[in-house]
Parts: sequence; C-alpha cells; structure tokens
Amino acid sequence: MRTYRELFGAPEFTPLFLSSSLHVAASTVSGLALGVLVYGATGSPLLAALSMFGQALAQVVGATVLMSAADRVPPRAALVGLAALFAVGTAVQAVPGMPVWALFVVLFVMGAAASLGGGVRYGLLNEILAREGYLLGRSVMNMATGLMQVAGFAVGGVLITLMSPRGALLLGAGLYLGSAVITRFGLTERAPRVAGRASVTETWRTNRLLWSSRPRRYTYLALWVPNGLVVGCEALFVPYDPERAGLLFAFAALGMFIGDTVAGRFLPPRWRARLDSPLRLLLAVPYVVFLFGPPTALAVVAVTLASVGFASTLLLQERLMALTPEELSGQALGLHGAGMMTAQGLAAGLAGAVAQWTSPSVAIGVMAAMSVAVTVALAPGLRGPVDAEPSWSVAGGAGDAREAGSVGGDGSGTGGAESGGRNGPRRGGAVSGGREDAGKSAGGGGSGGAGEAADG
Repeated sequence: MRTYRELFGAPEFTPLFLSSSLHVAASTVSGLALGVLVYGATGSPLLAALSMFGQALAQVVGATVLMSAADRVPPRAALVGLAALFAVGTAVQAVPGMPVWALFVVLFVMGAAASLGGGVRYGLLNEILAREGYLLGRSVMNMATGLMQVAGFAVGGVLITLMSPRGALLLGAGLYLGSAVITRFGLTERAPRVAGRASVTETWRTNRLLWSSRPRRYTYLALWVPNGLVVGCEALFVPYDPERAGLLFAFAALGMFIGDTVAGRFLPPRWRARLDSPLRLLLAVPYVVFLFGPPTALAVVAVTLASVGFASTLLLQERLMALTPEELSGQALGLHGAGMMTAQGLAAGLAGAVAQWTSPSVAIGVMAAMSVAVTVALAPGLRGPVDAEPSWSVAGGAGDAREAGSVGGDGSGTGGAESGGRNGPRRGGAVSGGREDAGKSAGGGGSGGAGEAADG
C-alpha cells in the first residue's frame, strides 16, 4: 500500500480517520480555551501551562492501572464511550462559576481515561490496514492532526475573542460528540484482540515485558523525553505572548504537518534510521532564539521549523513496532502514548515553574537546551539495525514473566520474556506505530492525539 487512493479505499479507514480528526479538533479548541480561561483567572504561567498540558500527567494512572484493557475491550464501544466522556467533561468545564480547582479535577478524570484512547485507536488501525500499509496510514492521521491543530488553534483563537473561552469549550464538546457518532455508525464491532479480563496485575506484567528489552527502553525514552521537553516550550506560548499564542500554536501544527507528510510519504526506508536523531535535534534547537525575545515573524519561523522535527516520533514508532510482538501492539502503543503524554505534562509543569521564577522566554530556552542534551545522551542506544523479536503469549500468569536474555541481541541480559512464541519470530520493518496526538498533546481536550498524541 503506497498511495493515498489505496489507503482510503481500505474498508473502515475513512471513518476512523474522520473520527480521529474531529477528536483532535475538539481537543485543540478546548485546550486553548481552557488555557486562556485559567490564565485570565489566575495570571499564573504555571497554572496556564498545566491547564493546557497537565491532563497528560493523569495518563500515568492509566498506564499503570488501565492499559491492559487496550487489547481486551471491544474497540468501537471503547472509542464511543471515551468520546462521550470527553464531551461531558468539556461541557462541565464551560459551566460559569466553576472554580479553578474543579476544572483541574475534571481535567484529571479525562486524562486518566484518555490513556486508553491511543492504544485502542491505533491498535484498531493495525487491524484495519495491512502490515505494509500502516506507516502510510499513521502518517496520514498525523498529517490530519497537524491540519486540525492549525485550524483548531486559528479558529479557537477567533472564537475565544468572539464568544469567550466558555463558548469555545462548548464547541469542543460538540466536536467530541461528532466523533462519537462517526465511530458508532462508521465502524463495525470487533472482538477484543486478546481474551481475558483487564486487570492491574496484567497491566503491570505486560508493561514489565515491554520495558524488559534494552532496545525498546531506549526507543520509549527517545519517544517520551525530547518530545515532552519541547512541548514544555509550547506550553508557555500563552504567557509568552497571550495575543499571538494561537498564531504560534497554528504554525507549530503546520510544521508538524510538513514533517509528517515528508516522513510518511516520501522518505526512503534507508534514511529513516539515519534521520531520527537529527530530526529530534531540529525539534529543539530553533527554540533557543526565544532567549533573545525575537519579533513575532522570527518566532513563527522558529516554531514552524522546529515542529518539522516531530516527524522523528513517526520513525521511532516504526522501530518500536518492529521490536514488539503483534498481539501486544495495543498495549505497546498505549504505553507509548501514556508515557509521552505524561512526559509532556511533567515538562509543562517544569516549564511553568521555571517561567514563574525567571520569564517565559528564558524558560523556553532552558527546555530546548534540555531536549538537545537528552537527544545526544540517548543516541548511542539507538544505533544499529532493528533485529527480529520473538513473540510471546500474553495469556499466562505472572510466573511466565521470566526474563529470557536479550531480545534482538543487545547483550544486556534483560530481554523480553517468552512463553511459547506462538507466532515465531517477527521481522522488523514498517509494521505499525502510534503517536498520541501526532507526537505531541493537542491540548487540554484529552487526545491523543492524540493524543491520544492526541494522540496525541
């Protein structure tokens, strides 16, 4: 599957694409509105940053408690239920007179629920598309996320001016409902990918298996930390320039769209492994100019150029799935999304705290420098080819979680556990990926997208 015509001709891809796009749009509009609402009420850069990106912190709860459900619930029902929950939560945030602490309570509940969204959505995408078509399909969804964020931040900024932040929140709730309707009537009901009940024990067991391989650990860290620190830069757009924050967010989304388009459709496979580290450096370095208080035009150029680097996330997702047995793809993608969103939330809090003591421009430069340092430190662990990884059964008990040496020949002695290898060794390559909200949080609305990355 190499063309967009073939991709949209695949059964059920179009409704999944549309529902995901509406979800990101809802998250973007409501996230910007909530950030402006909180900043106007408190004047605090820290609280404004946490209101837009702090929901991601709650995803650590889902990652440690709920994540085994990503492969053990009917996908359509789960996605409809999550979209309805986000619609109700966003509408509640729009109620006049809501105290700031109550807004954050609702945000936490939505964030904990959102941790499931990425695993369910992108695990379903892995079923809908043939293995060789997943990278193209995921890149198209990332591109849509970029476009929805461009439109969402631009339209959201206008709506906040014309309607007030609460009016924009109500629009976000309506978009979530639209996503739920498309999901319900556009997708067919499927059985869970893995039999058995979801539980905290199973979540921890499978997370431990996923984390046990050194190549996967480095891949997860590279997906989470540099990305999260740069989102910390973005979390300060409102305190940095309240009047032009929507413009900066829109051009950041445009840069992300450009990067995903090039990486997903035009980048030859032989270049993917070579470019992921340079792209992560590109993600951070342009933000250093904020230390000097650049004019708006230069700030827009820097933000757009930097956001092209979010394409590194797409390349790393391909690597992650090449290292992961297919029956665990949902939880692997969910762990990626929840970890990324958690890192983004922590970085937003850190950025807000630094800005509180210094200034938004200084804090943006500090977060960018930290992202560069982490990318350089992780580079050695990401070198070399991606070896095939054996599959394992996920139906056994905790006693099956024996470490069986290094998976993929990393020599660390901490590889993944095996209990039967029912499918035999898998070959590396473009199998699947998941980028919660397309590599960064789309704001306070609970994707993902997104993400859920988003989805992000």
